[in-house]
Amino acid sequence: MADSLDCLTFQCPIQHVLDMLGSKWSIVILRELWSGDRRTHELLSALPGISSKTLTIRLRNLEEHGIVERRVYAEVPPRVEYTLTDKGRELQPVLNALHQVGEQWLEQESCVCPVQQLPT
Repeated sequence: MADSLDCLTFQCPIQHVLDMLGSKWSIVILRELWSGDRRTHELLSALPGISSKTLTIRLRNLEEHGIVERRVYAEVPPRVEYTLTDKGRELQPVLNALHQVGEQWLEQESCVCPVQQLPT
């Protein structure tokens, strides 16, 4: 019983990560960033159904948590790109595991996922 009380007394690590990533679109935004730096319009094209407002909110949240970095280039017009931070790259094994379980549950051939193309 002491173990369950500890989870209630201290912040649960699982809940901590879910609070950062649990919003709709956050995980697939990260999936897209595994292929490399992306501009807002590239993410909008890669994620049909997401609004620019929602994308902006999710990117800001990921940036606040140190998972994504926003880079602004002094060009005309200004160029803004998003990239994974080292902290964001630490999520690769978690996303690989989600990919593997999803494949099993879907009972289909493997898709090409950018998360799996990086060395672990």
